Amino acid sequence: MHSPAIERRRTPGGLLALAVGGFGIGLTEFLIAGLLPQVASSFAVSEAAAGRLISGYAVSVAIGAIVLTAATARLPRKHVLVGLLVLFVLGNLLSAIAPSYPVMLLGRIVAALCHGSFFGIGSLVARGLVAPERTSRAVAVMFAGLTVANVLGVPFGALVGERWGWRAAFWAVTAVGLLALAGIIACVPSRAGGAPGTGPAPPTALRAQVGAFRSGQVWLTLAATALGYGGMFGAFSYIAYTFTEVGGFSSADVAWLLMVYGVGLVVGNLLGGRAADHDRDRALVLALSGLTVTLAVFGLLAGSATASVVLVFLMGVFGFAGVPGLITRVTDYARGAALAAGANVSASNIGNALGAWAGGLAITAGLGYRAPLYVGAVMVLTAVAVMAVAARRARPSGRQDRATVVR
Repeated sequence: MHSPAIERRRTPGGLLALAVGGFGIGLTEFLIAGLLPQVASSFAVSEAAAGRLISGYAVSVAIGAIVLTAATARLPRKHVLVGLLVLFVLGNLLSAIAPSYPVMLLGRIVAALCHGSFFGIGSLVARGLVAPERTSRAVAVMFAGLTVANVLGVPFGALVGERWGWRAAFWAVTAVGLLALAGIIACVPSRAGGAPGTGPAPPTALRAQVGAFRSGQVWLTLAATALGYGGMFGAFSYIAYTFTEVGGFSSADVAWLLMVYGVGLVVGNLLGGRAADHDRDRALVLALSGLTVTLAVFGLLAGSATASVVLVFLMGVFGFAGVPGLITRVTDYARGAALAAGANVSASNIGNALGAWAGGLAITAGLGYRAPLYVGAVMVLTAVAVMAVAARRARPSGRQDRATVVR
């Protein structure tokens, strides 16, 4: 058993290892978009079939976040993270050596199964590595890997694929997974996420895990997560069309514009974690309100190239500023139940699907390529209302009951 002093010295390494894991998982999710033409040609399949490498991944994320988290609830969290990264490495290795399209799809599904559980359980471990007043910042550090992958994923995949072939990209991600695995084994304390003396023990029995969902605050936070993510992703899904058809950008400009958005995600994630540690509910309401205004103004000014660059950056900032706070909030009210952390990831993916569907409906209805921005603004405005209700209901018993935080 490690002494507290030793664990404090290891904290930066543990958080860094979690961030590297998040980076690798993010790369797996995003790089495939830049490799689809090569993969489709390699396996002689249609573009639609190749696209299932993306949609199949997303479905597996939503399923794995709940199923694997529930199945591993009784196991030490460090051991679970190690197992999830082994699954991640095997999935990407299978993709790298896949002799056929079905094997490639299987590799994508295997890799995706660990996605939701890693971020759900990893967020609990991350907050257990720091002092109570820094929990949201710790979660933000872990998610920094994901946000950086959002910036680099598509160009990384396209560059590596062009120079050395699409398989090389998956070999590279496999190496990142091995690095994260080694880091977690070496730097994350064995009792991370469940140290005694820092709050009530997290529930491990499945019945107790499910019982955490009796809290109305858990459901309100999950709803705010789904609506907030859904509004942003609904607008983001069609942002390339908004740039080219409304803003007058060329298709070649889209790549660097998306990188501007990705930089906004990185900035918003780090600022949001710090703000949530100061006053979480207020920070969440402000972040969601800022995203609502940004999307609405973006819809009005999408015809201006200068405004589009500024607004897509702000879209990234406000879009991810609420993520650390939403995760710590749902796990606080769930009293550390890992299943609730996994449900938060599933809620975000459900929101993504709902937002993309609603934005597509608006375009199909002939409302133009500004419409997804307005649809997104309405969804996020609903999230603001949900979050305001949650904050108001939480007030009588204290805005943040830190006694329920499970470290």
